[in-house]
Amino acid sequence: MSNEKMKKATPVQQEYQQLASQLEPKRPLFQNCWRAFLTGGMICVIGQAIQEMFVHWAGFDEKKAASPTAAVLILISIILTSLGLYDKIAQWAGAGSAVPVTGFANSMASAAIEHRSEGLVLGVGGQMFKLAGPVIVFGTVAAFVVGIITFVLKGTGGGH
Repeated sequence: MSNEKMKKATPVQQEYQQLASQLEPKRPLFQNCWRAFLTGGMICVIGQAIQEMFVHWAGFDEKKAASPTAAVLILISIILTSLGLYDKIAQWAGAGSAVPVTGFANSMASAAIEHRSEGLVLGVGGQMFKLAGPVIVFGTVAAFVVGIITFVLKGTGGGH
């Protein structure tokens, strides 16, 4: 309960909140951080391995291998989500599973799976973009602002 709500709470409610906070089990902070670190790191290692495969076996250079690598990570995330495995990984790993590409794909796929019975447009499409819309908008705005700042700091540079 926030401090503002605690001020408005009755004495009985305040006493209950104090008792509840005393009985609440302590969170294993170090363990949670370690799990998040391991899982996020493992996702990144897998991504790097996939990129290396594109470079060595498909003849891509590192820059051109980035897009198919992201696509494969998204595909893996969606498959794991559809099998119910990504949620189990996320439950164990906590924030470590929220690596941007796979975490975002998981959240989109979860929304699509959950609302598929409502139809493609209002169910799948509408519910997926309740989450994706703000991310896309703020990502685009942030990219625009960074682009303007970069342009201003570097100047026009005579076509460089």
